[in-house]
Amino acid sequence: MRMKLSNFHTVDRWFNKIAQRPSLVVTLSILWLMLIGWIGYGWNLGSIGLVDETEPLFAEASRQMFITGDWITPFFNGVTRFDKPALIYWCQAIAYGMIGVNEWAVRLPSAIAAITVISLAFYTVQWHLAKQDAVEQVERPTRRYLTAAIAAAVMALNPEMIVWGRTGVSDMLLTGCIASSLLCFFLGYASKEGSEGEIFHSLLPNKWYLACYVLIAGAVLTKGPVGIVLPGIVILAFLLYLGKLREVLREMRPLLGILIIVALSAPWYVLVIWRNGWNYINSFFGYHNIDRFTEVVNGHSAPWYFYFLVVLLGFAPYSVYLPAAFARLKFWQRQQWLVQERSQQLGLFACIWFLGVFGFFTIAVTKLPSYVLPLIPAAAILIALLWSNYFPTPSVSNSRSPYKFFWASGWVNVVLFSALSVAMFQITQLLGSDQAAPNFRETLQNSGLAELGGYILILSAVSVAFLLLTRRWSGIIGANLLGFVALLIIVLMPAIFLMDQERQLPLREISVVVAQVKQPNEELLMVGFKKPSLVFYSHQQVNFIKLTKDAVEYIQNQTNIPIKPPSLLVLAEHRTLVRIDLPPDNYENLASKGAYQLIRISFKKMKQQKQDISIILEPTDPRLLQKVGDLNLSIFQ
Repeated sequence: MRMKLSNFHTVDRWFNKIAQRPSLVVTLSILWLMLIGWIGYGWNLGSIGLVDETEPLFAEASRQMFITGDWITPFFNGVTRFDKPALIYWCQAIAYGMIGVNEWAVRLPSAIAAITVISLAFYTVQWHLAKQDAVEQVERPTRRYLTAAIAAAVMALNPEMIVWGRTGVSDMLLTGCIASSLLCFFLGYASKEGSEGEIFHSLLPNKWYLACYVLIAGAVLTKGPVGIVLPGIVILAFLLYLGKLREVLREMRPLLGILIIVALSAPWYVLVIWRNGWNYINSFFGYHNIDRFTEVVNGHSAPWYFYFLVVLLGFAPYSVYLPAAFARLKFWQRQQWLVQERSQQLGLFACIWFLGVFGFFTIAVTKLPSYVLPLIPAAAILIALLWSNYFPTPSVSNSRSPYKFFWASGWVNVVLFSALSVAMFQITQLLGSDQAAPNFRETLQNSGLAELGGYILILSAVSVAFLLLTRRWSGIIGANLLGFVALLIIVLMPAIFLMDQERQLPLREISVVVAQVKQPNEELLMVGFKKPSLVFYSHQQVNFIKLTKDAVEYIQNQTNIPIKPPSLLVLAEHRTLVRIDLPPDNYENLASKGAYQLIRISFKKMKQQKQDISIILEPTDPRLLQKVGDLNLSIFQ
């Protein structure tokens, strides 16, 4: 024990020496943020193709803005796309102008948004603990900087943040704006203590409140009303709980804030409505906002406990410590928080932030895993503050007994790692079949990545159990971080490359062929599935037809048009083309990549031979038999 305390004192003296050199502290902090930012969001960001189906929709709409110069109305495949407001498209189009039209540019706004909010969280946690040290009249640089570093690392290195921070859609940009606005609010709120006189003399709120308003405007331009509703719910609940609503509103100058938000976000909405009228209003505000909250949209329904599972797995492995983090705060003891200095209420604010976002989307009828992404920064702050009690300090032994919830959570941590390791060993059996990547399971099994991942997870479980038994509490969070990083670098990233080669690479290769062989005015048909990446990579409009029978009917209608192109390109899976009973002489096989086949149907040859097109039914598919029956569509009557 004496040896441990001596080591802790040595570490603290080392940190104290660093703290006396501010430039060194800033340099080390920046290097740490760069390291975790690169591992989470920079490394191989653009080395993998766009993933169908959502990401190419954003990428192509942004490309259309870039090449046409129309920065008001988003278009995809020749049709208006009113799903999301314009900010994400603007950011991607600007990135195209800087580094070219490629995957890096598509995902760069998401990565920057993630790294920005992580850096701001690092600053906020460090600032909060520095204020706490000032209140308690102690100097604890070890605890301060380690806690801030852990907050940033936990926020950066978890599945939910990494998935959306490496994907070119609007979710991470929304999270970056909302989370940063809430952190700016807290910094503005906490920095006001002791300066009440300024409330009545200053015409403007402080710089943090102003930044909060600007970021809320960014959130509104990223995803609409939810960009102001979520921060509003969290801030309002926090101030009502503390009984400081009127006091803080006087500080914030809310009327000025509303003017800032409206001035920054409203012009685009006015222009897009002026140009598109009720089509935009009904589609965006009606379908994509009100309908998503009040009813199931696109089949995205889930039970009430859905987001408990999302947080458990999406914030793994740290999620098991959230109950201990809430128990440590004792947020239900209101009187305790009322007497706290403002700067010491970060834990309470993060708690209300987490619960506000979680509750809002639990009430919403349409449910998707990405919806609760804005609560992940709050969860990371809660976890870091929990661990701040176990980092070495000069006056407190690192071997003191933890909270009961912490001890129980530690063993749940072991169970979680063990369960995930079993799942990893059996992943090839657990994975469902993917028609777009039929050989992926076999490729993954032959790679040995699943077994390697299982060993990493079981080693992590053993490490956490050892640290619990030896009462080395501060090392547990390090074991979780190292286990996750090892899994990401050694297993997950190579597995993603395998998936890309099996699922997306064939489409990119087909797209190159389409761009080379497509004749003027020749239509491109995609039958049986919808893969928007074909539009992005081929730079061609595509007619997506889901059902085989509908495709046959469409071809029949084309043959009856007097003036038409002499041929038609059709892209489908091999088995889909087999069902369409095309005589071999009537089409030309242009390319076959993976599960896909590209053919050219010649209307001239078909007319000369007077051939019929029919659908071959699979007797083992009763649903197809029921839908299509004995349909035999003749092209020429």
